[in-house]
Amino acid sequence: MNLSQYTKEFSYNLRLAYPIILGMLGHTIVGIVDNIMVGKLGPTELAAVSLGNSFVFIALSLGIGFSTAITPLAAEADGKSDIEEGRSVFHHGLFLCTILGFTLFFIIFFFKPLISLMGQPEIVVEMAKPYLDIVAFSLVPLIIYQAYKQFADGKSETKISMWATIIGNVVNVIINYFLIYGIWIFPKMGIVGAGIGTIASRIVMLAYMHYSLIRKPKFHPYFENFSFKEIKKKMLNKIINLGLPSAMQMFFEVALFTGAIWLSGVLGTTSQAANQIALSLASLTFMFAMGLSVAVMIRVGNQKGLMDYVKLQLVARSIFLLAILVEIVFAAIFIIFHQYLPQLFVDVNDMSHIIETNEVILIASQLLFVAAFFQISDGIQVVVLGALRGLQDVKVPMYITFVAYWIIGFPISIYLGLYTDLKAIGIWIGLLAGLTAASIFLYIRFVRLTKKLILVGDNNGINK
Repeated sequence: MNLSQYTKEFSYNLRLAYPIILGMLGHTIVGIVDNIMVGKLGPTELAAVSLGNSFVFIALSLGIGFSTAITPLAAEADGKSDIEEGRSVFHHGLFLCTILGFTLFFIIFFFKPLISLMGQPEIVVEMAKPYLDIVAFSLVPLIIYQAYKQFADGKSETKISMWATIIGNVVNVIINYFLIYGIWIFPKMGIVGAGIGTIASRIVMLAYMHYSLIRKPKFHPYFENFSFKEIKKKMLNKIINLGLPSAMQMFFEVALFTGAIWLSGVLGTTSQAANQIALSLASLTFMFAMGLSVAVMIRVGNQKGLMDYVKLQLVARSIFLLAILVEIVFAAIFIIFHQYLPQLFVDVNDMSHIIETNEVILIASQLLFVAAFFQISDGIQVVVLGALRGLQDVKVPMYITFVAYWIIGFPISIYLGLYTDLKAIGIWIGLLAGLTAASIFLYIRFVRLTKKLILVGDNNGINK
């Protein structure tokens, strides 16, 4: 196939992906807004938010990763025009995500004392604890929201979640402004105010998503007969068998980045704050690849339902190519503006913290150089993972991601970060190594699977 066969798919891919990308950005911007607004209070407050969020991000990765099982199943049912199967996917997915949201909150709440045993600065730990309680509870509405979102995505209705996150972010910014700084009649609550803004925004997102779906006629059949009597073991097992490995895939990656936060904390408050700045910016650009990952999951799931495996491979590769091009553009931006971007997160005019602030900016600018390269690998691995999830292949990718991140990447981060003069830069070189290994191994897996499907389709006269 020549290049034009892939590039002509770009237009449809972008139309499908851009609302998802904006929705994904919304999740990240909630955290970035918190970091920017809290960062104005000082490096210690920023490090405390970073530490608290590191626990929540691990739980969030499990919840979001699990919920992604809903999308390929919904997309396959949509490809077959099977409303009854789609309804079953939605009901069972929502049921499981509700249970998971509460479970993750209770796990964080009861294991919170572990935060004191991680070698982090004591002042940062004490400041992080009340923030952690509030943000942990926000997982409940967020993961229930994910069930709605993933099902709507599987039905190729990607704009609803985009608007939900836009509205949620507006709510977050307004509440942050009044409660972090104590504006008007409101008390100055610092990082606790940021936590309240986060939970309020996620409740609003869930309410908007439910209201929007239930109003659309095409979704009316999926809200019928909503009762526990409809819950069946077969569909529960189907979603769990897809959802658990998907959750572990995302967990392995997020835990790798969380490990980087903890390692940075061992190096000191300025390294941890710098790590958070660079990670926030890298996460922002990564959301573009995440949006494309959901788009490829939807399109591959549709083609799987249609059993058109040649088209499936073409569609997937077109999105892989698009992701690489997008991430190269962001890599260039990081390299060109590496000295200026970190200044958005700190108060350069605060003379009382000027030494720490300058050190944070210096370290963060160095980390952005490494981030410029690793986000290309990160973009490749996440879109290939999306294609594999669309194929409902999740167990082997789970093992691949474990090896790439925890056998290859994290040991390099530990050695270079703690035992060489590279310090924070060394931690991020380990991230680069893990992500690069994952992108290579996952792509090999995709090629092997699709070649086998095309061969079987040719032998059975299925391929079109």
